[in-house]
Amino acid sequence: MIFPIDLLWLFAAAMAISAIGFKNYVWFISLGYGFSIAGEGVLMLLLYGNHLSIGAVICCGLFIAYGLRLGGFLASREIGNNSYKKNMKGEIKDGKTVPFGVKVAIWITCALLYVTQISAVAYRLYNGASDNAFVYIGAAVMALGLIIETASDIQKSNAKKTNPRRFVDSGLYRIVRCPNYLGEMIFWTGALISGIGAVIGWQWLIVAVGYIGIIYVMFSGARRLEIRQNKNYGADPEYQKYIKSVPILLPFIPLYSVEKHKWLVA
Repeated sequence: MIFPIDLLWLFAAAMAISAIGFKNYVWFISLGYGFSIAGEGVLMLLLYGNHLSIGAVICCGLFIAYGLRLGGFLASREIGNNSYKKNMKGEIKDGKTVPFGVKVAIWITCALLYVTQISAVAYRLYNGASDNAFVYIGAAVMALGLIIETASDIQKSNAKKTNPRRFVDSGLYRIVRCPNYLGEMIFWTGALISGIGAVIGWQWLIVAVGYIGIIYVMFSGARRLEIRQNKNYGADPEYQKYIKSVPILLPFIPLYSVEKHKWLVA
């Protein structure tokens, strides 16, 4: 089956967790995102507890670690960091004027994306596939992405504590301007790789939707960040030098700006 009942359970879990967005509009795609991925990882362990392979357990564990880290980081930033909330005032919609029907549509769309993102591992479990080299390679790539994303957030937080009014260009930010988004793309590339040899036929369509969807979201996020940083630091000669010499998202690829690409909805 291309969309088995087990994926419907995972979708229901994502719906339940991401419903937090009805309290705060942005939480559909922030707290709801991180904790949905973690919840789906836990649910897969419960659904397939009788025939889990080592590789699948590792991947599910990485989903849990990824989701809890991201959700916890965003919660501390969006709920407990008054400086962040002050700086982002006007940048992030509060959702008060968004019609309820639109919120419901966003809620469902987000939950669908979250379940398709983890579908490569879900299909591996559903199909009863045994471990192969790809599940371990994929898990290693996922771990690398998680490390990069975590290190990026820590480096940015430390840099902002030292000089909150300056853009960050140290550590991983010397390689790309959005290393946290790069880490996220690497993580989900690993999840995709983990399904090779286990995902079959039309199931790849669901996997592809999730992968393409999150890659689009990351480029869209990079565009949104670029617009905001150009507004905040555009008059700084050091910033102008930085953005013309450091790629925005992909290392060693001379893509320095995505601002003009309006199809990346910001």
